[in-house]
Amino acid sequence: MTLRKILSDNHPALRTPAQEVKKINSAVYRLIEDMIETMREAEGVGLAANQVGVPKRILVATTGGEDGQIYEVINPRCEKTEGEAVGVEGCLSIPGQYGEVPRFEKIIVRGLNREGKQIRLEAEGLAARILLHEIDHLDGILFTDKAVRMIDPEELKSEDES
Repeated sequence: MTLRKILSDNHPALRTPAQEVKKINSAVYRLIEDMIETMREAEGVGLAANQVGVPKRILVATTGGEDGQIYEVINPRCEKTEGEAVGVEGCLSIPGQYGEVPRFEKIIVRGLNREGKQIRLEAEGLAARILLHEIDHLDGILFTDKAVRMIDPEELKSEDES
């Protein structure tokens, strides 16, 4: 496994929609493993392939912690949505910036696993928010495009202390 460089928000790859994966092979397996390792090393909860310079529709995500479930989805698409909530988001490609972003509360995502089998994920709350954030990346959209308000990082620190 190899740590990959996470691209910053001014990189054009982050604004270019990723292409569907046509063939799942050892390069895709390796990319997924590298993305998981890179996400963990960066202490993130999600990572899209285009964030590491690979323009393919692949995402990895976790609900957090070493024991958190890891989601690996190839060619993800959100099929069903329900409810809406505004929550605070940040991004590994935009370090130090946070914003309040409206997202669906419950979703169903379909895609493929690394064996090429169809998968269906039902997610809500934080897991739904993370998956939607990463799917946006794959569509060339950053959280800052959807934020209703950007937040000063000091504001977040004061909330943590109270």
